[in-house]
Amino acid sequence: MTCKTRCGAFAGAVLALALLAQPANAAGLKIGYSDWPGWVAMEVGISKGWFKAAGVDVTFQWFDYSASMDAFTAGKIDADLVTNGDALVTGSGGAKGTMVLLTDYSDGNDMIVGKPGIKSLKDLKGKKVGIEVGLVEHLLLLQGLQDNGMKESDVTLVPTKTNDTPQVLASGQVDAIGAWQPNSGQAMKALPGSKPVYTSAQAPGLIYDVLYATTTSVAAHKADYIKIAQVWDKIVHYINDPATQDDAVKIMAGRVGLAPEAYKPLLKGTHLIDLAEGKKVYAKAKGLGSLYGSTEVANDFNVKNAVYKDSQSADAYIDPSIINAVK
Repeated sequence: MTCKTRCGAFAGAVLALALLAQPANAAGLKIGYSDWPGWVAMEVGISKGWFKAAGVDVTFQWFDYSASMDAFTAGKIDADLVTNGDALVTGSGGAKGTMVLLTDYSDGNDMIVGKPGIKSLKDLKGKKVGIEVGLVEHLLLLQGLQDNGMKESDVTLVPTKTNDTPQVLASGQVDAIGAWQPNSGQAMKALPGSKPVYTSAQAPGLIYDVLYATTTSVAAHKADYIKIAQVWDKIVHYINDPATQDDAVKIMAGRVGLAPEAYKPLLKGTHLIDLAEGKKVYAKAKGLGSLYGSTEVANDFNVKNAVYKDSQSADAYIDPSIINAVK
């Protein structure tokens, strides 16, 4: 995988794991991260020794995405890098935490891909869309339909595992699929002439990625989280600086076993968020420009699609004090 395998379907098992939770090692912070450019970016700070230089005792542990959430729920790590919607999923089952840092938002890596002849989302009216119901591409499709004056009933959803979307589109079983990279790219390669008809670049802020930490670890290690935020800002500028980007890409590509030239295009679909921008997104407001507004949208989606039963309050999951403490 070259992007995260975002998962909202494991909520039913979360509560049972939470009841078995054991406290993470109090000697130093343990943070889970997985295969998404906005999280693989942490590898730059790790490789350069910036966290150690900042005086923060932190260990980053590599997981498959859903496994990282299981580890967080079981109390094996202090914090995890997840989508804001999946932070709600873990919390709804009892693994309460708070979003202390924004890393990025998806800026094109998530997409609805139509078969040849489908030129726009409106062309999908009355057509079949292969999608993993209840996960983030389903949310993206709903946003796209809304933006085009359509509703969910205007299309027929065909439940499809994201990893299966390339072959399902190529087989002609559906007229379009929803997938994130690399699956979306593989789908277009498998069916020449297919193309994106809606992407997360058209809904910036719909899918935010965050550092989600237990409330107990934030209380005990606030100074360390502030240092992590400072290092994150340094990482973002190092990746975005043309003078150092190739070195950063080489480090990131090495973490996931890809050639740098294959990895670099994925950065275009991931909008990294430095602290200056993050402080603006942490301002409480409606709409996708705010982490609060975006999280409310994710909550409504999760409840509607029975990812969890009880509505979650965005306010209870968001803590701007960490990044606001950085001057």
